Amino acid sequence: MSSASRRRFLEISAGFAGKVAATGAVSLPVLASMSKRARAGAFGGWKGFDGDQKGGSGHCFLRGTCIRTPNGETPVEDLQIGALVETLNGPLPVKWIGRQRFKRNSRSWHWSMAPIRVARFALNDRYPCRDLYLSPSHSLFIDGFLIPVEWLVNGRSITMPSMDGCEAIEYFHIELETHEIVFAEGAPAETLLVTSDREKFSNFVEYERLYGADGRPAMKPFAPILRYTGARSEVERWLRLAVSPIVDSRDPILRARKQISDRAKVVKA
Repeated sequence: MSSASRRRFLEISAGFAGKVAATGAVSLPVLASMSKRARAGAFGGWKGFDGDQKGGSGHCFLRGTCIRTPNGETPVEDLQIGALVETLNGPLPVKWIGRQRFKRNSRSWHWSMAPIRVARFALNDRYPCRDLYLSPSHSLFIDGFLIPVEWLVNGRSITMPSMDGCEAIEYFHIELETHEIVFAEGAPAETLLVTSDREKFSNFVEYERLYGADGRPAMKPFAPILRYTGARSEVERWLRLAVSPIVDSRDPILRARKQISDRAKVVKA
């Protein structure tokens, strides 16, 4: 973070802390607990997107993730173009499968590449039916919204497992004609949201060979995509959480986190 950005961050933190100091709703340790993800980003705010330029792009399901089809569960890497997958809109054919493979080039994996683990039954009594591994920016469909799994990490039922023993990580992304919700290990998760080219995938040439240049407009998201967009929104998030016992001002991400965290206390992760 540049010195100017750091100064701006301190100004924002001090301003918000001052507004609530009289009520004791938030403390400096809370402000200091903001995530590495937010501190690395630009200053912004919590947003719900109808068309996010980053939503659903890249990474996705870790190799071995089972996807529900009309014929049962199929590992994502075994899905074929034209095969049917179950979606919230019924069975739909696979248009393309994008692949991304990363090799570890340092002692530890960068947080943006390592998968996040959603433990069995972390979301409810039915799913995921097995541990589900997603890339951080990949969204789950919860209460009518798409929420990137990175914002649901709670250290117990949704965690960032150590992958330092793995020399390579491989992800697979499912593209349908439209942005849809499929069932990964039984949990509702998004398909590829195409907003630009596919050059982030190692096999993008395959798509061009099959379909040629894609001049269609960006896909419309299946549902609003929610995320925090920087350090300022992290401060706002903690303030919403601090005052929620008095007035429920939690945004949909905080509500989902609370439900999942409460569940983690009684369900073995």
